[in-house]
Amino acid sequence: MKNFIYVILVFFISCQKNDIVIPELFLIQATVSPNESGTVVFSKTGPYSLNENITVTAVANPNYIFSHWAGDLAGELVSLDVLTNKNFSLVAVFLPLKSFSNENVVLYQAQKIDHDGYFFMIENGKKDAYLVNHEGEKVFEWNFEASFGNDIELTASGDILACFKVADPTIIIGGFGGVIKRFNPQGELIWNYEVNSKNEIAHHDATELPNGHILIMLWERIEQSLLFEFGLSIDHDIFLEKLIEVDPSNNHIVWQWRSWDHIVQDIDEGKSNYGIISAHPNKINISYNKGMQHGDWMHANGIFYDSSKDLIYLSVNFYSEVWVIDHSTTLEEATSENGGAYNRGGDLVYRFGNPTTYNENSIDRFFFNNHHPSIVPNGYVGATNFLIYNNGSNNKQSIAYELILPTFSQSSMQNFVAPLVQWSFTDPSMYFDKISGVQRLLNGNTLICEGDYGFWEVTPSGEVVWKYDGLGTSFWRGYYYLKNDTRLLAYKIDE
Repeated sequence: MKNFIYVILVFFISCQKNDIVIPELFLIQATVSPNESGTVVFSKTGPYSLNENITVTAVANPNYIFSHWAGDLAGELVSLDVLTNKNFSLVAVFLPLKSFSNENVVLYQAQKIDHDGYFFMIENGKKDAYLVNHEGEKVFEWNFEASFGNDIELTASGDILACFKVADPTIIIGGFGGVIKRFNPQGELIWNYEVNSKNEIAHHDATELPNGHILIMLWERIEQSLLFEFGLSIDHDIFLEKLIEVDPSNNHIVWQWRSWDHIVQDIDEGKSNYGIISAHPNKINISYNKGMQHGDWMHANGIFYDSSKDLIYLSVNFYSEVWVIDHSTTLEEATSENGGAYNRGGDLVYRFGNPTTYNENSIDRFFFNNHHPSIVPNGYVGATNFLIYNNGSNNKQSIAYELILPTFSQSSMQNFVAPLVQWSFTDPSMYFDKISGVQRLLNGNTLICEGDYGFWEVTPSGEVVWKYDGLGTSFWRGYYYLKNDTRLLAYKIDE
């Protein structure tokens, strides 16, 4: 038995010495500079055989950005392919925030931010707007002669559509504009539409519809004498919300909606618009708000048009809610409570954010002043969900919301269903009681405009990965445009 074992051992040792070739192995040593600026990640752990293809990736720590590779191989791409035919020594070189950013960028997480787009920043009530990259560089700027009043956007063709303040406003309420102008990419004025009379003024927001028409927000004067006839006893005129759709080819108003046509009150039973408020959730309780200075009664501040449903979302700041309006109605139907795709006429198809406006006590209120209604576009995380900035005036704490709205139909609003909160974000330091907004980014992050501060980029998990401090500049809101967006093709982006 011992001899047998001995023979086997001899054979084994012989094979080791004469027949088996031990392969040569290689190492890749990677360090970072400066220390604690980042890490290097390998696609496979070593040691490595001859001619293996290994990918090494530089991962920046917060407030650093990758610069280049040094050592045995050079390159400026974040990921580097290494063919193992010798030992390699690599250095991933990073730059600290202050060396690659202007002073506006105060937080930067290179691996987690959205690199696919630019931020379109609109200075509040000023004359400048600009496209900004994550490094805080203004890659394109627009400068105008008149002050904004308030929104400015890129149209489908790449033109600029902007609301401006008129020099001689007839109605002076915060957010007034008076004129909407359109400029081509060469900066030439190609359309001008003014609404500035004793009884009406354009304000806050305007947007281009898919048919090329322009949807415009107006304040409409309702005189004191008429208010009394409809159950409201006050000693001054008030201003209510009105929407008009203008065909820019001839400046004709082809559609309009007036909040005044859809009011209800429970003060004077002898008036024609009397009703139990909770029994008429599709109508607007004119007595809910007692108004602010200059008769500013509702103070809507933003519109969003949903072409897939032909609905308009109107953010109504002093009612702390969003009104959903059927755009499919005729001019006549828009004045009534019947007709249109949802058979509500111009009455509200849906409303949300503050059920106390229609005396509903079974649903919690969660808006306390609100701005910037929008819907997440197709192809983005949360597509078709609703975004809005809740200013949070009740506790001085702003919240960005992503909501899932109920399905609308001709029978909707018979029983109220509150929207579901899909996502939200707040921070103890995030609060402004005016302006501000929310946009979804392509990688699933969310851009939040805190009006008096600047911008936050937040991941779905609620991690803040980028911050832009306006350094005293306030912003009306911000939009997000992909770098390959066709609307930007006519502009010379300087990057």
